[in-house]
Amino acid sequence: MALKKNPIGSENENSATLQKAKQLFKNDPGARKENKILTTFSIEPSFKRELEDLFSNMGLGWAAGIRFALKEFSRKYSEHM
Repeated sequence: MALKKNPIGSENENSATLQKAKQLFKNDPGARKENKILTTFSIEPSFKRELEDLFSNMGLGWAAGIRFALKEFSRKYSEHM
């Protein structure tokens, strides 16, 4: 069953949607949030379980925990160089 477009309510939505689209796609790279890239690496399953447990205790999922660990590593060792 097809839904009919409500012409009354869509005017405000369209303007808000259009404004958001213009903001997202304008050419100013500083205004946009940087996208993430997918990376892969290999570790032992037992080490991954240890990390997952550690991240879980911190309230983080796997990807958030890895990002956190890499940021902390970078912050710690960038001071020593």
